[in-house]
Amino acid sequence: MNDLFLRALRLEKVERPPVWLFRQAGRYMPEYQEIRKKYSLWQLFHDPQLAAEITSLAVNTLNVDAAILFSDILVLAEAFDRKIVFPEQGGPYIDPLLSSVEEVENLRQKPVQSSLSYVQQSIYQIKQKIDVPLIGFSAAPFTLASYWIDGGSRHQFTKTKYWIQNHKKHFHLLLEKISHACIDYLRMQVEAGADALQLFDSWANILPRDEFSEYALFYWNKIIRAVEDLHIPLMVFCRGSSSYVEEISAIGPSCISFDEAVPLAELRKKTPSSIAIQGNLSPEFLLHASVREVEQTTRNMINSIRNERGVIMNLGHGVLPKTPMANVHAFIHAVKTR
Repeated sequence: MNDLFLRALRLEKVERPPVWLFRQAGRYMPEYQEIRKKYSLWQLFHDPQLAAEITSLAVNTLNVDAAILFSDILVLAEAFDRKIVFPEQGGPYIDPLLSSVEEVENLRQKPVQSSLSYVQQSIYQIKQKIDVPLIGFSAAPFTLASYWIDGGSRHQFTKTKYWIQNHKKHFHLLLEKISHACIDYLRMQVEAGADALQLFDSWANILPRDEFSEYALFYWNKIIRAVEDLHIPLMVFCRGSSSYVEEISAIGPSCISFDEAVPLAELRKKTPSSIAIQGNLSPEFLLHASVREVEQTTRNMINSIRNERGVIMNLGHGVLPKTPMANVHAFIHAVKTR
């Protein structure tokens, strides 16, 4: 197996930085678009054979150094007997939404081995198709809670902010219950064969700094400590992470995924040498730049962190839907040929 990604996570000396992409399989890929013509998103996420096909398709098409499970951060809500809706227009949402503190008190988690068994089966099948490490993942508690209360990223999370101000006790209770489900879910993925884990707290950046520590970092730390015995790398991601280097570093994840706001070389210097970093080419740049500009910018990034340990090349967040495939290939090729 190509273990370059895992060696970089372990801060070993590597011949070049490994590379993979957030939203590695998605609408920017013509091959993925062809599959989407035949199946709904719900079908793709819930059918292990299809999920495995798409996961491996991205690896083979792009020749990257890691695979990431083809799934969605919201599926964790199914452990609480909620439905995930993927409309053809607009973002996914959880049905029904949470609307009262009594609902939080009455929430009961079902075993992930039954409610999310299709994810386990997907991992089994993916591992037979790839020769690179597989990344499993989960939504972090705050982001799942915000979707569950507000209904999706298209909102300004006004209801979530209302809960923080007026139902603090029950909001923490909700985060606590989600944390337990998240831990069970991540452990199940490792048992099925995941080689690394990623925690996505996509919307934690809407929180002021003190609330970021209370409602995001506190639960990240709880989850990290709960899976330490698995000895599997755990990476963390949130938008705006480059503004919280010290705070995130303090809880000791294996790796921090950084947005594009701060140069990667500067982030490597700010982050403790015991923690790997990954990022952080701008997805907007990748969308609009020429192939030549992508290659040159990527090489400049790599030159800036040459001889540094624990660096993984990626984007600041997911590949945007209309990104030219030529640009994606140029980014990966530039990393590999540096």
